[in-house]
Amino acid sequence: MNAHVSDFQAVQDDRRARPRKPHRLRRRALERVRLLGEAVDLIRPEEVMHHVQAWVAEGRKALVANHNLNSMKLVRENDGMRRFYDQADMIEVDSTPLIWFARLIGLHSRPLHRCTYLDWREHFWSVANRSGWKVLYLGGAPGVAEAAVANVAARYPGARILARHGYFDAAPGSAENASVVAQIEAFQPDVLFVGMGMPRQEAWIMSNLDALPDCVIFSVGAAFDYEAGVQKSAPRWMGQAGLEWLYRLLCDPKRLARRYLYEPWALTPRILSDVTQAARRRLKPARTPRNAPAPAGPPKPAGR
Repeated sequence: MNAHVSDFQAVQDDRRARPRKPHRLRRRALERVRLLGEAVDLIRPEEVMHHVQAWVAEGRKALVANHNLNSMKLVRENDGMRRFYDQADMIEVDSTPLIWFARLIGLHSRPLHRCTYLDWREHFWSVANRSGWKVLYLGGAPGVAEAAVANVAARYPGARILARHGYFDAAPGSAENASVVAQIEAFQPDVLFVGMGMPRQEAWIMSNLDALPDCVIFSVGAAFDYEAGVQKSAPRWMGQAGLEWLYRLLCDPKRLARRYLYEPWALTPRILSDVTQAARRRLKPARTPRNAPAPAGPPKPAGR
């Protein structure tokens, strides 16, 4: 029995040691679509990681955003967010209800297209661990980010991780902001996570983008609060069932009641616009190409 287990383990170790062939490094033609008037990418979590690996290998600066119902509202109200989403190389859909709505109006969305940090975190840290990536997290309260780094580093010692809390004067030109940017520049991360909440994190990224080193930059909200254990993430089945918002609302009703129960109603005009356009597409008859041959009619009787 022990010999059998050893042989099986040897096969497993050998398989894991083999170089992995990238699943898909080229963007699909139908990957980027418009939803509620905004561009999003219908992309799977594992595809996100393949693109991140390619960008890190190239040493290029790339922006990764994510859209949910809250950001769909804020992007129309905040100039920093608007510029961030306009320049983003990838825009994940961090909302199961949005995935369902996309399917309803005829887009090729699937539940597997829901992407957020919690969906690809283990894959990310596994890659960072194997590749020795330098990862810097900017955000969270003092002490929280450091606790998160300790927890992650214990599981993935191959990744080099640095954290800096997000409680500083982020105004352009301030001494504190200059010090934070200098710290990031000195560390030269492969990946930069910015988690200061919407719309502050997106506005900060755009205000400092030119001064930041070439790396892959994510806006990740409270990602490291989860890693530090100060917030509990909803079970992943609730995310897949579209109920993560309810879990979060019950955990923090005072802060999130307005976001989840009131703000989505502001999207009603855009929802109706997408539904109307989808109905028109379905009702519109297929057009015959201008130079297409006429359809064949019934055979004519032979002349006498």
